[in-house]
Amino acid sequence: MKILFNLLFFVVIAYFSYRFIVALIKMKQKIILPISENEINEIRKHPHKKLKKATYRAQKVGIIFYTCMLLFLFTIFIIGMYEGLFILPFYLLPVLIFTYASDVFNLFALTNEGILSGTRFIPWEKMKSFQFIEIDMNHKFYGYSKETNSGYELKIKTAGFPVSCIITSEEMKEQLQRYLNKKI
Repeated sequence: MKILFNLLFFVVIAYFSYRFIVALIKMKQKIILPISENEINEIRKHPHKKLKKATYRAQKVGIIFYTCMLLFLFTIFIIGMYEGLFILPFYLLPVLIFTYASDVFNLFALTNEGILSGTRFIPWEKMKSFQFIEIDMNHKFYGYSKETNSGYELKIKTAGFPVSCIITSEEMKEQLQRYLNKKI
């Protein structure tokens, strides 16, 4: 049982590391949308925070934080293996924290090969459909800011977990819709 949990924990660390490295590599590709400062301000990953550019310099804090989290998980794994510890919270707590740490990259960008969203890169082939949901009084993002109250939530269904972002202008919605219709 202990070997199984150690193996599972190692696979989780490897998965998060792989996803992080792929996102860093894809950040080097040509970004199609958003490019201008105005376009960056019209797309949000979180309702109250504006996006940062898809560059290493703009994402520096997120890269450092995510790297430290990976090193922390790897250190816990090595300590657990060396000490022979088998305490379930010892394994589960860092993994649960890490699943939400992917949003430290305040990033949403379209490239020729797919979409960068946080630390995830989703190729066009893995996307099934998309829809724009109007943000009204019954929407979970209503009330965060005036810009998001009159905007849309873009939900992209993928082979895995869905990806979403907030669009604050009608022009950006139409631009995204034209581009996504070509790709999906």
